[in-house]
Amino acid sequence: MDRPAASEVDLLRWSEALAGIARTGLGFTDNLYERERFQEVLAVAADMRHAAGHDLEPDTLVDEWMKSVGSGVPGYVTPKVAVGAVVGDDRGRLLLVQRADSGIWLYPTGWADVGYSAAEVVLKEVYEETGIECEVVRLIAVLDGLRLGFTRVPLYSLVFHCRAIGSDLTAHPLETADVGWFGEDELPEPLAGYPQWGDLAFAAIRGEPVEVRFDRPRTPPWRA
Repeated sequence: MDRPAASEVDLLRWSEALAGIARTGLGFTDNLYERERFQEVLAVAADMRHAAGHDLEPDTLVDEWMKSVGSGVPGYVTPKVAVGAVVGDDRGRLLLVQRADSGIWLYPTGWADVGYSAAEVVLKEVYEETGIECEVVRLIAVLDGLRLGFTRVPLYSLVFHCRAIGSDLTAHPLETADVGWFGEDELPEPLAGYPQWGDLAFAAIRGEPVEVRFDRPRTPPWRA
């Protein structure tokens, strides 16, 4: 039975998984033999990531990964955490921002900051990026960015449904090129990952009952 060729997304995901295992192993052992083996795994992971289109040469990438190796628990490699906000208004429209660096449209999103709860970061990100004050309604999605192919770094995205409660649209002068309210039939382009979250977002805004969306386990988990 023929198997489909591995995609760039597959190579990237496998590379990051191997690199995470190797860096975590380096953080928990002083045995020279084991450290050599983990560094060899990093070299293989770097070759895979380079084949997936990474612009750094494999040796340089290995050096960058080695710089991030910690000791003990601080050295345990885990995905980064981002938070996103599906914000609706009283007309059923969705709040979107256009990223200044890429020109791509998406709901307000950002890295989780230390010292804040995930919901607090959501409120802060929405206000900073758009000038809109909102209230958090509920968590509606926990998404694996690498598995879904919308990020090139390991991350989990926590997406919250929020309701706008005041203020005027004001684009962040550095992070956003534009902001706006959009109905389901008037969405801007290019819009990142809409097939993965669009139906869920507008269902939540309409007040329909929605289940928290998450990436279902695969058997085995590493196959596409």
